[in-house]
Amino acid sequence: MNTEIIKAGTKDIEGLAEMRIAYLQEDLGEMSGQEADQYRTRLKEYFERVLNQKIFCYAAKENEVILSTAFLLVSEKPASPSFPNGWTGTILNVYTKPEYRGKGLARRVMEALVRDAENMDLCLLELKATEDGYSLYQKLGFEQDQSHYRPMKLRFK
Repeated sequence: MNTEIIKAGTKDIEGLAEMRIAYLQEDLGEMSGQEADQYRTRLKEYFERVLNQKIFCYAAKENEVILSTAFLLVSEKPASPSFPNGWTGTILNVYTKPEYRGKGLARRVMEALVRDAENMDLCLLELKATEDGYSLYQKLGFEQDQSHYRPMKLRFK
């Protein structure tokens, strides 16, 4: 397998959108063609606006086809003991196409992401792990968050 690990650029936007849709369908269930088209349009617009500014996307590619991804959303928060300079990263969309799983692609993509995050001087990285990804993240140094806070959400749409 002649696979390269890249930080995605504008020429990769369509492939990133497709990987995000595949991830969402696997995570949340199938969506209609119309729903997928709506997300595809929104995702392309999003990536065109903020790729390599607020979100950094890492991918394993072979023959210009994206096989695996991990997205790094960078944000600045008020400084605290947990993040003294305020800069943090949230990892999203760690996804490998089913037929390419078990070949170490997600590990290689995540290693590139973690290396860049450290070079960006981020104070911490956070993610939500599935059972399948949990051991990979542990091997990369992630620890389960211990907090007396309870995660909560308020949805508007």
